[in-house]
Order: sequence, then structure tokens, then C-alpha cells
Amino acid sequence: MSGGGCSVRAIWILTPNDTVAFSRRFAVVEKRWRAAWEAEEGDGEGDRRGTGAAPLLFPADHEVAAAFAERRRREGTARGSGIRTNVSSVGLDSWVDDPITRHIISLRLDKEEGDGFMLWPVVLQKRGGYYVLVLPLVDPQPFRAYENLLKRSDCGSSAKENGNLSSILFNLPCITGAFMVAHVVGDIITGDIAEPEVIVSSGPSVGGLLDSLTGSIGISARAKPIAAPVAAPTASLSSPVGAAQSDSLKGGVRPFDKDLLRNFIIGAMPFGTPQDLNYANVTSIRTTGFSGDPLPTDQKQPAWKPYLYKGRQRIIFTSLETINAALYDRDDVPDFLSVSGQVTCRAELEGLPDVSLPLTGLKTAHVEVSSFHHCVQASEPTANKQTLVFQPPLGNFVLMHYQAPCNIAPPVKGFYQLSMVSENEGAFLFKLTLMEGYKSPFIMDFCMITMPFPRRRVASYDGNPSIGTVSMTEHSIEWRIVSSGRGLGGRSIEATFPGTVKFLPRTVQRINSSFRSVSSTGYTEDSDSEQDNAKNGASLDDYIMEKINKDLQAVDLEEPLSWQAYNYAKVSFKITGGTLSGLTIDPKSVNVYPSVKAPAEYSMQASSGDYILWNTLGKCPTAALPREL
Repeated sequence: MSGGGCSVRAIWILTPNDTVAFSRRFAVVEKRWRAAWEAEEGDGEGDRRGTGAAPLLFPADHEVAAAFAERRRREGTARGSGIRTNVSSVGLDSWVDDPITRHIISLRLDKEEGDGFMLWPVVLQKRGGYYVLVLPLVDPQPFRAYENLLKRSDCGSSAKENGNLSSILFNLPCITGAFMVAHVVGDIITGDIAEPEVIVSSGPSVGGLLDSLTGSIGISARAKPIAAPVAAPTASLSSPVGAAQSDSLKGGVRPFDKDLLRNFIIGAMPFGTPQDLNYANVTSIRTTGFSGDPLPTDQKQPAWKPYLYKGRQRIIFTSLETINAALYDRDDVPDFLSVSGQVTCRAELEGLPDVSLPLTGLKTAHVEVSSFHHCVQASEPTANKQTLVFQPPLGNFVLMHYQAPCNIAPPVKGFYQLSMVSENEGAFLFKLTLMEGYKSPFIMDFCMITMPFPRRRVASYDGNPSIGTVSMTEHSIEWRIVSSGRGLGGRSIEATFPGTVKFLPRTVQRINSSFRSVSSTGYTEDSDSEQDNAKNGASLDDYIMEKINKDLQAVDLEEPLSWQAYNYAKVSFKITGGTLSGLTIDPKSVNVYPSVKAPAEYSMQASSGDYILWNTLGKCPTAALPREL
């Protein structure tokens, strides 16, 4: 029944106050579920009641909300621990002793007239403060297998053991589909439905000597992002898609456009079966309909291309890379550098052509491809080459994701020192080198250094950098070395900034307690709630202060700024004209079949992620980067 794909019985969106903000049930799928149980158990209604598995009536929204609140109370948090503890009991998801039960949960609904019943598997995601619950259709056999796991006396299970939770879920492709549905619903709730960025140059390149000369002095044709030629959504463009027009927060969460979500569900998953979860495609189909152009008899129009493109033909590729780094400038601690990237594409091609793209230099650059778009057919990598063949969808899409080391020198390197000369005054020194070894066409569009002081409020600073401008906020000092619009290209520069910083006395500091308030439900929130709070308009400074004060203890005066989480300076920059991994695409090697006159354009951009300069005078941690900040 459920082994051939994914069908969804119901979707619920719950608020932190245990109320249902949105729900959608699919009667056709529910009828199939009942038919499967009747075929499994026969017409004996007593047997069905005895298992507590198949309810006579589908639960109401308030019953689901009550069951979710009860589960959260019994498990401790909305997701639960995922492992068996001393407070676990038979029948709880944590009794299964598998961390996946934090994301695939069960809900037990008690009925006054019977023993109640259970809903499983319920896929859980938390987005924008809301809890998104998706209940896919599964056969009775895996349901009974999970019921048995809830009653096992032993703890844990081996990966090779038959009947463990992983083996049950492995045979349920509907779980993957349910996660995809929950993810796209969460994107609509939060307004995070923008298409991948594709960048083109705003002017044509002359090439040769002129490009070298203009690049060497920081003048070049500026790249700009472009939007996909798809119909605009019905929501207002002045506010995030999926957000209500009112900016007021109700119960700590932002209202979302329920009509927009309802229309998307109708178009994306008619009768409960997901067909196309691409928001841009569904919106375009709803606005313009399917293509009326006739297709060749030997071609089949793919689902990801609901209508055909008409107009000037071209293909645009963009490499977008993010570099994470921890630079210690110490002999006993090695620096850490890592690059994650993606290749985005937009193919404005008429008809349904195939595009062939060879990737070379993967082995030399030590590039590890993690995933391809589902329209891509990738050949087996041979030696140093891999060929991609794909029939591109409409609009912008991510062709591939990859990981690689930084195969050239760090764009920003040097050292940062900070020490306290008194309780309320510190002395600092920066000595940096920017773009050493980088030649044209690499251009640094901007670069900024931030010194965070989340436990202290900045009163003033004193010091003059050798280049750039300085500003301060309540809890940080910002040094803008390269400003936007005045790029640095074709040469390297050295930048120094000695100075002092004075803090307000501790007696006049006030720690914001907005994050310390306990929710009205009284439950301990999950780890991802911190990210949701930051996304829902809470001050980043307040969030950092609360994080530090809650999780870290103060130290002695001789090192009062060396709390583990912020004894560093954060570097932010953007570089265009090249990649840090060394992976590039040759536009001349792109082939289109059937052959058409479609020029290929290629642009590259790299930006900083967690790029950290650790204080060389402090106790530098050698573990992970402070990603929670």
C-alpha cells in the first residue's frame, strides 16, 4: 500500500501554546488506510479496538493538540531525549532508545469510551516557533512492528538486528516524502522560499589586457543576482511570503498566510499525494497553467518543468562558496579551514533539451560532491573527471553541493590580541594581511572585523586603524576595512589596528531577561528554539548575552574576556571572480542537445561563514567553531 510512494493522511501546525494553527486532512488517503486495516484484521471490530491501533473516527484537532502536549509533558520536551532514561516508561518513544524518535514520533490519543489509539509515524519539524506534524500513510505491518518496540524490555538495538527502528523506516519511502512535505511547509511558514541565487555580470567583459588593468585597480563589471522568470506569488512582495500583513507577534510566533499555504497544498499534493513540492513551479502552474506548446512525440515533459520557456536562450552557472576558518596564529594549535559550496544554474532554453557539463579537477582540488539535483544523471567519476547530464527545470536551481579544503591561502590572515589592563579597560591589537597571493580576477568586495563583548557594554574605544573606518555598538566594535563599492583586487594590503576599549562598570549593566522567561506552557524548549527566537525578531545581542550567561561561568579577573564562546574576532567578507576550492566550470565545455545557439555564462563568489580570529593571548579552544553564535 505505502511501499510505492508517499501519501499523507494529515498535516497539523501547532503553536507553542498547544493550539492548532492550521490543519489539513485527506479523506481519500484516510479511506485507503481504513481499507488496509480492514483487509489486515478482517471485519472483527473487537480485534481492532483491542489493539488500540485503528480508531473508528479520525481524531479532532483539539485531540491531536492535547496528545502532543501530553507527549511533551511525558518526554520532557517536544522532541524528547531519543534515548531511554530513568524517567522513560513502556509506551513512550524514548523507550525505543533511538535518537530518530526525536523527529519521527508517536501520538497516543485516549478515548473515554475505549482504550484509545496511536498515530504513527508522525514526522515532526519545528520552524519559526511552530511545530509541523505530518502523518504519512503506512501499512499495518510496520505499525505493529513499532508497537512491539514500545514494549521491549531490553534497551537499544544493533544496527544488524532485524526489526529495529532503522530497518522498519528503511522500508518506508513515505518517511522521506513526509520530511519533504514538512520542510516545504516550514519554508512557507517562515517565508524562506526564495530561489537559489544566480549571479551574472551587469556588463559585458571586454577581456584581455583591459580586464587585467581594471581588475588590478579594483574596477570591474559588478555582478548582480537575477531572479527566475516565474510568476510572482499572490502574497505581498513588501513582506516575506507566507507572513501575515501584521507584524505583531502572537504568543512568540509570527502569523503566516494560511490561504497561501492552503493553495500550495492543493496544487502540490492533490488528494494527499505529493506531486511537485517546488514552490515556484506550483505557483507558476496556478497562475499561468501548463504549457500549451506541442511536444515532440518521443519526449516526455518532466514534472519539474510544467511549462516551456520562450525567449532569448542562455545558460548561467554560479559557484557560491562559504569558507569556515579558525585561525589561531599559534605553533601548538593548527589552523582550521574548510570550504562548502554549491553550483547554481539557470537554463533559459526552449523545448526540452539535454545539457552536458564535464567537471574536471575534482581529484586535484580534493572536492567531495555530496548531492546532485534530482534532474542530474552523473557518470561515475574517472580519474579527474565526471560528466553531468541533465534536463534543467525552470528558474534557478542548485545543480550540486560539495565540500572541499581551501586550496589557496586564507583571504584574511594575521593575529588578534586582547588583554585587560584594568577591570573596565582592555587593550587590543590587530595585524592582518588581506588577499595575499590573490590576483585578478579575484576581487574582495567588502571586509569587516567584529569584536564581540556580549558580557560587557562598550562605553568607548580609542585607536586609529591604518585603513578603513571603525564604529561601535552596545556590545561590539566593528572595523570596516574594505567598504562595499570600493573593491580590493589584484593586490594585497596590510591592515593594523591598535587601540583600547572601555566598558561600563558592572554595577550599571542590565542583562536582558527576555530569553530567560519560561514559556506559558512551562516546558523546557528544544535546542532549536534558540535559532527560532533569533529568527523571530529577537535581538542578536540579547540572544548572545543570554547564551553566555546561561551556559558559561565567569573566570578570574586576569582573563575576564576569555569565556569560551567569544574570545575571538569574527571576520566577514565577500570575494568575487574565483573560487577558494579551485573547482571551476569551463563555459566552452557546456554542450546542449539538440544543438542550439545558447551561450553559457559563469560567475564565482566566495563569502565568509564562521571565519574566526582567536585571541592569541587567551585560552584558545581547539574544538569546534562557535556555530551557535
